[in-house]
Amino acid sequence: MVFLSKPSLDDLNNLGKETMVTHLGIIFTGIGDDYLEASMPVDSRTKQPMGLLHGGANVILAETLGSLAASLTIVPEKQFVVGLEINANHLKSVREGKVIGTAKPIHLGKTTQVWEIKIKNTAGQLCCISRLTMAILDKK
Repeated sequence: MVFLSKPSLDDLNNLGKETMVTHLGIIFTGIGDDYLEASMPVDSRTKQPMGLLHGGANVILAETLGSLAASLTIVPEKQFVVGLEINANHLKSVREGKVIGTAKPIHLGKTTQVWEIKIKNTAGQLCCISRLTMAILDKK
């Protein structure tokens, strides 16, 4: 099992109240032993002027998933996580509906973590793949 703590989906969804997460309509929909999943609507909040899902919205979904997943692997009384780097390859455009992102660990080290986030449309087609590197820092 990757996660040291495994909160309920209600708990995860309550963490993002009054933040960009709720503003964009991101909802956590699944958590397993080695993955975290969330959906995001493709609507006026997340589209760019050409009517397509904004690449930046994909990155926000990816960073939200990877950062929260990383925070579930540490002891929060002793450590915290911060993002170091994120990249995203936008592979397929999306005009409507929603997208579903799934974060899975690639590397879980003592000081860094690397997470892969795959974002798919409702037909299950891969639309974006992202990699997020997190730093694990000790609290002083």
